[in-house]
Amino acid sequence: MQLPAQSRTQFTEDLTICRILNGMWQVSGGHGKINPSQAIDRMFDYFNAGFTTWDLADHYGPAEDLIGEFRRQLRDRQGQAALNNLQAFTKWVPRPGKMTRQVVERNIDISLKRMDVEALDLLQFHWWDYGDRAYLDALGHMVDLQKEGKIKHLALTNFDTPRLKIIVKNGIKIVSNQVQFSIVDRRPQVAMIDFCQANNIQLLAYGTLCGGLLADKYVGKSEPGRWQLETVSQGKYKRMIDAWGGWQLFQSLLTTLQPIAKKHNVSIANVAVRYILEQPTVAGAIVGARLSISEHIAANARVFDFALDDEDKASIDQISAKSKDLFAIIGDCGDEYR
Repeated sequence: MQLPAQSRTQFTEDLTICRILNGMWQVSGGHGKINPSQAIDRMFDYFNAGFTTWDLADHYGPAEDLIGEFRRQLRDRQGQAALNNLQAFTKWVPRPGKMTRQVVERNIDISLKRMDVEALDLLQFHWWDYGDRAYLDALGHMVDLQKEGKIKHLALTNFDTPRLKIIVKNGIKIVSNQVQFSIVDRRPQVAMIDFCQANNIQLLAYGTLCGGLLADKYVGKSEPGRWQLETVSQGKYKRMIDAWGGWQLFQSLLTTLQPIAKKHNVSIANVAVRYILEQPTVAGAIVGARLSISEHIAANARVFDFALDDEDKASIDQISAKSKDLFAIIGDCGDEYR
């Protein structure tokens, strides 16, 4: 199996990525026990099929180490040139505190060593407390490290629109912001997309499948209790569904998505991902990879076999119009973390 050309996008001048990124939060715990050697084998399955882009973080358990080992084995099996086809986007999520050059560089060096790279393809920066403007100091040091060749591109994760404006106003070049974006959580459509369009910033979307709840298997199913949810992801996104409108409305959404999926001979999950990929400024959607536990390579590839028509989108939008306003309840993108 090989993905079609439309599965890829020119993310930056020097980086072409797969529009479905393999999410590595699922190796950090709470999604099942990972077998490291089998996980590497599964990474080869993804890579060889065309899913060459990985999303990870410094705090996702062994994620950076797995990338480092995968790079070494990829070089041994397929040659040095094969590494040019691999993209690994990590995150730095520091604890609040003074952001000196030493603090920033020390943490970047840790990621470089773990991932076995000379420069990070993309460093996505998260900040917990907007009241502490040291995030600008941290980004300033990252710009210096970028000039020195340790970072290729700077990005953000879970920053809201007002802070994104401040960062851009301070002359810091950001290529993307990673935010929660799904048919259920459409907060990026309120303010984020317009600003990103105006400033050439792309979005990487996560939570697009609501932890796997946006799937055919949940059509007509009773509302799951806390202990019936299979992973920490499902627990997280079940709470988001509750805030959005509850399980009954979610069932209405699933029964709306089901005939759309059947029309295109795909799954509900495919429709959910496709809907987000067709939104303005969205470069890619992150789909969790439970390496060595559960893989969906062939199923994910179907996202690139179809496009939603106006009737499909109108049906989805009609259900969304019945939901509560998550922007009013939670706030802008990432505000649930603050």
